[in-house]
Amino acid sequence: MFLLLFFVLLIQFFNYWMFEPLASFLENLLELRLFPIIALIGLIFLFSAKNIEEN
Repeated sequence: MFLLLFFVLLIQFFNYWMFEPLASFLENLLELRLFPIIALIGLIFLFSAKNIEEN
């Protein structure tokens, strides 16, 4: 059980170490106030009828 816990914590540490700089860069680049606009554009593109017909 402790070995499993050790591996889970190790994986979490490496994920934080690899992705935290990218996440903080994107957070500073996009800023939180732009997120609703970007999410709305993404959802419109994802669920657009033209996109569904092409697949």
